[in-house]
Amino acid sequence: MKSLWKLWMTAAMAVLLLAACGQDSTEPAVKDESPAQIEKEAEAAFPVTVTDAVGNDITIEEAPDAIVSMMPSNTEILFALGLGEEVKAVTDFDNYPAEAAEKEKIGGMEFNVEKIVSLSPDVVFAHESALSTGEAGYQQIRDAGIQVFVVSNAVDFETTYVTIEQIGRLTGKTAEAEQIVSDMKAKVEEIQAKVADVEPKTVLVETSPRPEIYSPAGDTFMDEMLKMMNAENVISDLEGWVKVDPEEIVKRNPDVILTTYGGYVEDPLTEVTDRDGFDSVTAVKEGAIADLDADLTNRQGPRLADGLETIAKAIYPEVFGE
Repeated sequence: MKSLWKLWMTAAMAVLLLAACGQDSTEPAVKDESPAQIEKEAEAAFPVTVTDAVGNDITIEEAPDAIVSMMPSNTEILFALGLGEEVKAVTDFDNYPAEAAEKEKIGGMEFNVEKIVSLSPDVVFAHESALSTGEAGYQQIRDAGIQVFVVSNAVDFETTYVTIEQIGRLTGKTAEAEQIVSDMKAKVEEIQAKVADVEPKTVLVETSPRPEIYSPAGDTFMDEMLKMMNAENVISDLEGWVKVDPEEIVKRNPDVILTTYGGYVEDPLTEVTDRDGFDSVTAVKEGAIADLDADLTNRQGPRLADGLETIAKAIYPEVFGE
């Protein structure tokens, strides 16, 4: 009986040793990341269906070879995803990256439907902000058998992230889209950490000069960005894009004034400081006036985190060593 027990124990130990040796000798699985495998995985992601801003389910059967972008922010996303070759046409206002300016043009708010249809795109990326003037044209494109995906008009960073991921899914660039979003989030967190403990400043952002000064008030993307920067929009009690009277600006006395119309005014700084009564405004007295790149701070795409950093540096130069 004792011999049988020893024999059983010996056999059990042998099994365990063999198993251990097998584990030690087994090479770890190496994921195939060759171009052919990546392409195969991308193909496997299709067909894909995504619901757009107007509630339409858009189904793409395979990675698109021909794309038309109807908004500069869409174009920036597409190029960031590595789809510059696939983008066949853009609007008259697309200027980034430089290659976008070389693409065929389809117009602006009034776009050329016939031109778009003639290009036979696999998908057209339209935009919710242009629905009031563009919906009839979008429908004509749909009626021609072309998929139209209406991108949401983002009012915050989270919606921008979703937009990038949606466009990535529809074009077979899911991994690239996730990386872009991850990089943006990391940069935003880094910027916010730097301004987390500062004394908040009041800010006025002007998007047009005299005689009609327009500014983003509460419930706007810019208002959201200012909050993210631990700053206070001096007209946050108002809503949307509002025309602001110069006397009201003096009354509210912002610590910082930011303009975004440098491309249309020769000297944005003088445009602000030469106004009657503005010599008493804190922003003017302390020279806290800066003109920002409107495209960088307004376009809801991959460069938006850079735009946020630009805003933060303009408001809190002492924090960023500017």
